[in-house]
Amino acid sequence: QVQLVESGGGLVQPGGSLRLTCAASRTSFYLMGWYRQAPGSQRELVASMPRNGEANYADSMKGRVTISRDYYKNSVTLQMNNLQPKDTAVYYCNVQSAFGDSHWGQGTQVTVSS
Repeated sequence: QVQLVESGGGLVQPGGSLRLTCAASRTSFYLMGWYRQAPGSQRELVASMPRNGEANYADSMKGRVTISRDYYKNSVTLQMNNLQPKDTAVYYCNVQSAFGDSHWGQGTQVTVSS
């Protein structure tokens, strides 16, 4: 059973920053990333990074987020800057193995409001 522990969500004012971190209970995931889901909307990709590969960012987030992986800690971090109210959502960590199995974190709430 894979466990994903997410941290870093919360309330931030417009223009502020947050850092989300997801730690996996085991190694060797090919792809690690973050998705988000706002009320009434479908879950969408924010950013992902394959093992030893280049990051992929959603167009709406380019220039405002940076994803990174710590292979020693089996973790993935999402640094988000210049957050806006439209970024309010539950953010989910996702990891995928090279064999295709996918696992989700429990989600962490990000609220951008003045």
